[in-house]
Amino acid sequence: MTGTTAVTVTTATTADAEYDAVVIGGGAAGLNGALMLARSRRSVVVIDSGTPRNAPAEGVHGLLGQEGVPPAELLRRGREEVRGYGGRIVAGEVTDAVPADPTAEGDPRFAVTLADGTVLRARRLLVATGLRDVLPDVPGLARHWGHGVVHCPYCHGWEVRDEPIGILAVGPASVHHALLFRQLTDDLVYFTRGTELDEDTRARFAARGIRVVDTPVASVESTDGGEGGDGGGIEGVRLSDGQTVPRRVIAVATTMRARTDGLDGLRLPTEDLPGGMGRHFATGPAGTTSVRGVWVAGNATDPAAQVGASAAAGALAGAHINADLANADTDAALAAALVRDRRTGRE
Repeated sequence: MTGTTAVTVTTATTADAEYDAVVIGGGAAGLNGALMLARSRRSVVVIDSGTPRNAPAEGVHGLLGQEGVPPAELLRRGREEVRGYGGRIVAGEVTDAVPADPTAEGDPRFAVTLADGTVLRARRLLVATGLRDVLPDVPGLARHWGHGVVHCPYCHGWEVRDEPIGILAVGPASVHHALLFRQLTDDLVYFTRGTELDEDTRARFAARGIRVVDTPVASVESTDGGEGGDGGGIEGVRLSDGQTVPRRVIAVATTMRARTDGLDGLRLPTEDLPGGMGRHFATGPAGTTSVRGVWVAGNATDPAAQVGASAAAGALAGAHINADLANADTDAALAAALVRDRRTGRE
């Protein structure tokens, strides 16, 4: 989910400042990666655009020890923890991130430019930009995103239990979606929206009491009678024949696209998700990429990861970045020692 939340952070004022690591993205993955690095006494700065995916949600769910915490509060705590170990949080957007000239030993360097013109130098990068959820183009749907319109049965399922739920199909993934939401309600309607539904699946749906509607969907109707403004909930799904099927909740699988703004210069590989469900950064173990010195963590590479999984991925990437830096520090120290030894020998 995308949105805007207030972020109390510093602004970047020192051009050409160099950090051990620049973290691009201030969500759970980015902050936890920064926390691991800061606790390892690394200089680290987090660039936070203030637009977390889960901003419209009322609470974070499925996160042990933090069940139901508002997303903004969780991030506030995370920022304070990073600052507590000397890390910096900078409000801003990255407009350009590119490799810079490596050191004499071949250790990578990067230049990260912010929208205000500030340039940050980094030894390593952690990309934790998250993703954008793209909804089907159904009139009246988007205004309820994060409230009456949900996508994840584990993030929102308990909160919509026993409600009349409608599944707006977008493709094969919606069949599994329906079975998961059927666990939460006895009143489930599956709107095919022109997608294929074979007889075997129809029989399975019938056995579970899932009603299938093949008539095209015209719009999502609100209780306030309009598509604008706030305060109205979902009244139902209006079909092309004029009939309205009463629903209180709509579940829909979004198209998930990794946020890549300002990152083209890194040439990070991306790949399509199965079933046309979006696009993400391609990574290896612990978020490694084919670009030396760059890691990716969180929804930008694992779109299905909830907050806990994203935070864990950030922590793992942060630990691997620190280990990589430790090796680089040792290589540099050894090279300097050899130079001193040669000079001493000549003298």
